[in-house]
Amino acid sequence: MSNPNARARAGQDRANLYNEITDKIIAELEAGRVPWVQPWGTAAARAPLAVPKNASTDRQYSGINILILWGATIERGFTGQSWLTFRQAFSLGGHVRKGERGTTVVYADRFVPNDEKRRAAETGEEAQVIPFLKRFTVFNTDQCEGLSDEIATAAPPPPPGLIEPTVEALIKASGIPFRIGGDRAFYAPAEDYVQVPPPQAYFEPINWHRTALHELGHATGHSSRLNRDQSGSYGTRKYAFEELVAELSAAFSCASLGIVPTVRHADYIGAWLDVLHEDNRAIVRAASQATKAADYLLGFAPEPVASAPAVSVGDQEAA
Repeated sequence: MSNPNARARAGQDRANLYNEITDKIIAELEAGRVPWVQPWGTAAARAPLAVPKNASTDRQYSGINILILWGATIERGFTGQSWLTFRQAFSLGGHVRKGERGTTVVYADRFVPNDEKRRAAETGEEAQVIPFLKRFTVFNTDQCEGLSDEIATAAPPPPPGLIEPTVEALIKASGIPFRIGGDRAFYAPAEDYVQVPPPQAYFEPINWHRTALHELGHATGHSSRLNRDQSGSYGTRKYAFEELVAELSAAFSCASLGIVPTVRHADYIGAWLDVLHEDNRAIVRAASQATKAADYLLGFAPEPVASAPAVSVGDQEAA
């Protein structure tokens, strides 16, 4: 049989990691800051708008790792969204500067211990799969020296003129019924349609695009699409969780499309805090569901558009 003590330790490590991530995000929310809504263009955030990626593999991070790396970018004023492990920086001809502090990201996977495989073969029972989380330390390319200009220089954000046509094309290609009109934005699950007021109703027109992506994020949860649980009524934990998924999905989609993400539902922050305090895995689950929603929507965007994160939370070299 597999070692019960090892399983217990692995479970404790996962619990500690969930708590660590959740506590940080709760602290941000309680301070009145929404961690995934970044003040792009301010002195505090000099990096071009983008989903964080690994500079060695060129793969984008996803789920909770986006929030972790965006937070590190804002906190420390990095100028780019490219990251490397210590070993990857060395393999690319550079190195991490002495004294630099890395950022921890996570990789989720499952495995079957050898003794469990033997037990299953002997008994004919199904082998028990053990989930695990690994931590990896990554460094922003700003923290490295000796890298080629191609790796060290962040790509510029998409030209603003491409944003509106791209979102419009995405809406049409998605096939999600979309109505413009009225004085409020919403998704109607029973009838399966999105409605958003006209762009001229918004103080800042860019917020029309972000609001549309929020409501489209809800629409991805329909049973004919990603089939999320949308049964929660207003004021319930389920309702707050779905709003959290849609808001994160909008932030991820905005980052991929070059739209400055801003928070829409400030009044939901209290409900989000209740969800996070009640379930320390909520932010991890919400980020995972939001990545799936953003991936679904961005699959309808015309080329060239940066796709949403392609990996779950990393790989053996932290994506």
